Amino acid sequence: MRRGLAGVVAALLISPFVVAPDSASAVTTPPAAVIASDFPDPDVIKVGGTYYAYSTNNSHGNVPVATATSLTGPWTRRPDALPTLGAWASGGLTWAPDVSPRADGRYLLYYTARSAAVGRQCIGAAVATSPLGPFAPVGTGPLICNGAEGGDIDASSFTDSDGARYLLYKDDGNAIGQPTSLWLQRVAADGVTLQGTRVELVRSGLPEEAGIVEAPVLTRVGARYVLFYSLGGYGGDEYQTSYATATSLTGPYTKAYRSLLTTASLDGAVRGPGGADVVREAGGDHLVFHGWINNYSARGMYVAALGWAGEYPVVRGSRVRYEAERGVLHHCAARSTTTASQGQVVAYLDYADSWVDITVFAPRTGSYTAHIAYAAGYGDAQHTLTVNGGAAQVVTYANTGWENWRQVRADITLTAGFNTLRLNHLSRWAEIDFVEVA
Repeated sequence: MRRGLAGVVAALLISPFVVAPDSASAVTTPPAAVIASDFPDPDVIKVGGTYYAYSTNNSHGNVPVATATSLTGPWTRRPDALPTLGAWASGGLTWAPDVSPRADGRYLLYYTARSAAVGRQCIGAAVATSPLGPFAPVGTGPLICNGAEGGDIDASSFTDSDGARYLLYKDDGNAIGQPTSLWLQRVAADGVTLQGTRVELVRSGLPEEAGIVEAPVLTRVGARYVLFYSLGGYGGDEYQTSYATATSLTGPYTKAYRSLLTTASLDGAVRGPGGADVVREAGGDHLVFHGWINNYSARGMYVAALGWAGEYPVVRGSRVRYEAERGVLHHCAARSTTTASQGQVVAYLDYADSWVDITVFAPRTGSYTAHIAYAAGYGDAQHTLTVNGGAAQVVTYANTGWENWRQVRADITLTAGFNTLRLNHLSRWAEIDFVEVA
């Protein structure tokens, strides 16, 4: 069973959550490209007061790198961080870098490149004394290279709360017509000495994945491990970012019911959002990811505010759906129907004291939009909408006819954390399917 924020509202109400300060982010809503030129599969670290971003190869080198003093930029491109590949690798296909600090004061780079011997993408490592590089390849061969599973790509690093270090990556099974999996491999403090056997965390299989799960990034929130990953084909609007969660590092991991970022959830503001990285900071967390720009000729880098609702991720600017029937109902009732989301709606909102309370989450304090899915019959209908018991606004539902679901938007102001939206009968008759907040 897949489980996501929309399906666990009741659980979230009693779970701890982490909220950034109100002034934590100047990131725009919806997200805007902070590097509006080719910078796919971004990886970001912060050293001192400087952010360093790395991307898949392009005209700026094997591992393009840019720096900024703010995640929103301006970003300045720097020389190639990996001017020389490992002796095992051929050029032109150097993908998805990951840079992390080591305990010895040096920086470790994981990168994907084409193995000349195997003819598949494999994972290599390099080290440097500066996050700008130049990084020097480690060893004479790749770190991870399983040709029988199509190769291996998209390495990332994770250090658990006990200091143990791990390598995550994707087998490239889709390159040979097989399902793909995301793997966890323990490594020594140097990041390049493999320890024990690898563990499979997630395997492709859902229709929307099209046989592909990739770009794993792992973080821990409270007692929960959150595994971000991309799915689908990267070449168009269907590429997206989802997540899976577990209470143990090695799983089992439960996939989210809905993806976290899609072209649709971002209302087309970002096309094919994927290749995400998580930036955790005391002042507020963010998700960094790429999306298609310039008529699908390049993938720019985007930044969005990230919050944690009961240890589950919520990204500002991306719609989150809350099923109305899972709210608190007063003098109304849930009605089953095959035409609605999740097969139920809130109906019989017919009286002055008929209302539904829906709990929603905001990563940051600020302005949001509530998209209310409804059907109205026998003329236009109205509800009043309040947020946390504040001043009411009137929401008008144009007559659509029963079972003909449409959406109407309402501009609202939310505080960081959980908020309560109340929809109260005002005139005539409307049923509520869900509310999406972005």
